[in-house]
Amino acid sequence: MNPNRTRVLLGSPIHQKPAILEQFLNSLLRLNLKDIDLDFYLIDDNPDEAASGLLQQFARNGRSVFLQSSGYHDNYIRDEHTHVWHSNLVWKVAGFKNLMIRRAEAFGYDYLFLIDSDLILHPDTLLHLIGTGKDIISEIFWTQWQPNTLLQPQVWMHDEYNQWEIHPGEQLSPEEIQRRFYAFLLKMQQPGIYEVGGLGACTLISSSALSSGISYDRVRNISYWGEDRHFCIRAAALGFPLFVDTHFPALHLYRDSDLDLVAEFIRHTSGAEAASIVEAKDGAGSDSGAAGARSEAESDGSDEAPTVEDSDTALPGHTETAPSPADKRVQEAAAQWDVLWTEAEARQRLSKEPLPADVAETAEGSGAVKEPPAGGNSTGREGEAGLQNPQAAYAASPVTPAVPASRRPKLTLTMIVKNEGTRFLRQVLEEHRKYIDEAVIIDDASTDDTADICREALEGIPLHLIQNPISRFHNESDLRKQQWEAVVATRPEWILNLDGDELFESCFPEEVDSLLRTADCDLFCFRLYDFWDEGSYREDMYWQAHQSYRPFLLRYREGFTYTWNDLPQHCGRLPENIFELPHQLSNLRLKHLGWSKPEFRLEKYLRYMLLDPDAEYGWKEQYQSILDPKPRLVSWSE
Repeated sequence: MNPNRTRVLLGSPIHQKPAILEQFLNSLLRLNLKDIDLDFYLIDDNPDEAASGLLQQFARNGRSVFLQSSGYHDNYIRDEHTHVWHSNLVWKVAGFKNLMIRRAEAFGYDYLFLIDSDLILHPDTLLHLIGTGKDIISEIFWTQWQPNTLLQPQVWMHDEYNQWEIHPGEQLSPEEIQRRFYAFLLKMQQPGIYEVGGLGACTLISSSALSSGISYDRVRNISYWGEDRHFCIRAAALGFPLFVDTHFPALHLYRDSDLDLVAEFIRHTSGAEAASIVEAKDGAGSDSGAAGARSEAESDGSDEAPTVEDSDTALPGHTETAPSPADKRVQEAAAQWDVLWTEAEARQRLSKEPLPADVAETAEGSGAVKEPPAGGNSTGREGEAGLQNPQAAYAASPVTPAVPASRRPKLTLTMIVKNEGTRFLRQVLEEHRKYIDEAVIIDDASTDDTADICREALEGIPLHLIQNPISRFHNESDLRKQQWEAVVATRPEWILNLDGDELFESCFPEEVDSLLRTADCDLFCFRLYDFWDEGSYREDMYWQAHQSYRPFLLRYREGFTYTWNDLPQHCGRLPENIFELPHQLSNLRLKHLGWSKPEFRLEKYLRYMLLDPDAEYGWKEQYQSILDPKPRLVSWSE
């Protein structure tokens, strides 16, 4: 026995559909087992012979697997709506888990890892949980327990499943319970390690806890439903605090339809060392991607600091040491972003105007690079012959050219988005695509279809999509710098920085060309109107953003030194010294839809209370005014 290796027994009672079970077993094979000796104790409770066959095959493939038949043949009803449990099922599973505890203790394992058979794990989950040093800790996962309801984590604070903080003797109003409930959900989305009152389904238990008398036996004078609650009550009584880790959320295949999410989850987590997955999608639909080199970030608000240290590696142009292999892959992806176009492609993509039929003739003699004849020199992408640098069209022009009427400078849209699938993202992108030439989007750890919406809504437009597996919003300045570096890597001309719930008034597509052709201005500022419902914006002492002008549209100057405000919140979406550049005000108006529904306002309020409870970076009275029942509204007119 090697004393430098950690011995873990992974236990799972299995009554599962074959399709889900296969994904679960494959997930176990992807676990990072550095310095870990992992054995398996699997209890086959399957009525389906195909599922039992999968377990037998798993056990035969040279792994240390103790496979035991349960001897039961009872039914477990589940469908797309819910799972139906009854008391006999609950205490049957409790008995299985107690057998696993006894085996782990008898054979001297350092840890028992109990996991349900409908979970898909991030490869670093087990290694990370061991590294926390906690005696009892679960990795978080999220579930819609009923269709069209909130995603909720499998952990809770007290009683049967109460997910809000409450102190002994406190009497909470329904409004305060709701506020604390949403605060809890938001907290669970921040990477960290948090003490909770209850947990289950993906739980690591140390040898110290195993030898203390911990078990899933029923606590006779407690009527709570579910074996996990009795386990947690006994653990607390024995002096073992319960923790949840939120760095590596598992995927819960609660319904058959959740199988559709597995491929994307694996794609996001297959490079455990990567902080981001970069996709460079050209207008013709080809993809090129690269993984970044960021390890899991430390928690901003956890009860205990995570044990995995931050080893952020910057995008190209910001690396101070020799690039790692992952850095090289990022640089290779960035090089792919600079795809070279024919002059015809350049004119079409940069001007957003229809391409004239006689483009080759009109280009000749105009100072632009002439498109070579068919069969000419190829630069690498199949089917695209004679590719030329689109910037060559401007090579002979002065530093601040008045762009010829036939085309205009490239406009690059950039956004940071997270879980925008049910909000305004599709509407906003479909409007922006009318006038943008390229997009750079940071998807900051979305758990919904945000990334797919970006791809679909911007189909045919070059899209550089960077997906952070772990949210970086707890330090907004770092996230904004990541966004900036990703945009700069695409060699932009004009940068339009908007959020996923902002769009211009309807006349903007017709007016933006004149802004981009301006020779003596590098920055345009606009008024932003905070909509409180579909047709009205808010105007009072706390909400008057539209009475001032803010920067959103910036010409990128390669020789200019950009500096950033390093505040963790409200740092600004563009570098702080951009007003040193020539700038103008525009009367074109920008609509902010993110406040336009009550549920969105509540969520924003709770997020500010979580990230900035003392209003260190914002205005406390404005935070409090978010929930005003009757604010002053003004009708919008195009």
